[in-house]
Amino acid sequence: MQSEITREFIDQIEDAIERRDAAFILSNMEEMYAVDITTVLYELNTEQSKYVMDILPTTVGAEILSDLDTDVRTNFLKNFTVEEIARYIAEMDSDDAVDVLNEQTVQRKEEIIAQLEDREHVAYITDLLHYDEDCAGGLMAKELIKVNINWRVGQCIDEIRRQAEAVEKVYAIYVVDDRDKLVGRLSMKTLILCGDDTPISKVYDPDVISIESFKEDKEVAAVMQKYDLEAIPVVNIQGRLLGRITIDDVLDVIQEQAELSRQLMTGITESIEEDDSVIRLSRARLPWLMVGMVGGLLGARFIGLFEGDISVIPALAMFTPLITATGGNVGIQSSSIIIQTLANKTVLFDNFTSRIVKVLLVAVINGLVMSGLVMGFNVLFGVEVTLSLVVAVALFSVVLLASFMGTVTPMILDKYGVNPAVAAGPFITTANDLLGLAVYFLVAHLLLQL
Repeated sequence: MQSEITREFIDQIEDAIERRDAAFILSNMEEMYAVDITTVLYELNTEQSKYVMDILPTTVGAEILSDLDTDVRTNFLKNFTVEEIARYIAEMDSDDAVDVLNEQTVQRKEEIIAQLEDREHVAYITDLLHYDEDCAGGLMAKELIKVNINWRVGQCIDEIRRQAEAVEKVYAIYVVDDRDKLVGRLSMKTLILCGDDTPISKVYDPDVISIESFKEDKEVAAVMQKYDLEAIPVVNIQGRLLGRITIDDVLDVIQEQAELSRQLMTGITESIEEDDSVIRLSRARLPWLMVGMVGGLLGARFIGLFEGDISVIPALAMFTPLITATGGNVGIQSSSIIIQTLANKTVLFDNFTSRIVKVLLVAVINGLVMSGLVMGFNVLFGVEVTLSLVVAVALFSVVLLASFMGTVTPMILDKYGVNPAVAAGPFITTANDLLGLAVYFLVAHLLLQL
């Protein structure tokens, strides 16, 4: 059942662990989902978590290990023997088992595999160990339901009953030929409605979406999102059915991509977690902070070039934050929209010219409204008309320029294979601060000369 994890419940579990009251722990956790138990374990220390794992059923423990973050799981499993890990591996799907094994040393990995008794499960695991973790082959599980196109429905049902023992969730029944080449899929509805003597070749659906084992995980996620798939079969270059990728594995990929993009947009140069070392956290955050600092120094030097104009009208400096903040905000908005579109591979871009025209038209409307409001505000509060005009014209120009930069930069980076998320955050903000200051003081200098 779904559980609400409270501090009081955690305290009760900790007290039960101290008393070695296994009965209390089991009675409180036997109906909990594995993911909720995982949440509890995150609140316990290693020794306490190990005690809980030891008394839980092995199937539940296998689910918990599959849910743990990679770094946490790697450190946690150092406290388990090879035999204990092997028991959990035996209860996992092949893809989850390979994830756990790849986190172990070579020797420990081989010792764990040697403890497994199910030869078919070992064969699945050994096969998957050859694939990189960031490709379709590394994401897939070998457990699936497949039937031969030459069979009849009755034989197919018997085979499904046999294969389903190893498959936790049956999303689809895949149809293969005598060479194990994927030729289509069979729906459960069709299977139930047909008679036992009906040939599979007469009722299967040849329209099946699959993906090659060498494709990148990002492409797998894009295909499954585009076609709204719960599972997708994986084939080799010859079209032979190798395994399947389920939606839960793809959700992990999507989450990782979102986290990476978010970190890049905020100026973090590598994937980090809150509990990483101080050195790694500093190393990930410092580069873009340095870029921002250099941008600030350049901005200060640039303002110095117009020291004469500022000395004539000191109020010019008062509106500098308005110009830089607006340019940064407009740039971030524009780049975020483009990055979202680039991330959705099902959306096809219009031609470059029409997109830029559309961006500029939106920028013109926003610029006119904002500059008009600023002009009215300044005049209303007694700011000189000349200075009000300078600020309004500069603000309008900055909105146009920032919109253009925020749109074009991610598109160019994507074209050359660079993650467009790096264009957002510090990069766009720093660049637009400098451009905004340049436009502002150049407009002021030109208008003041009139």
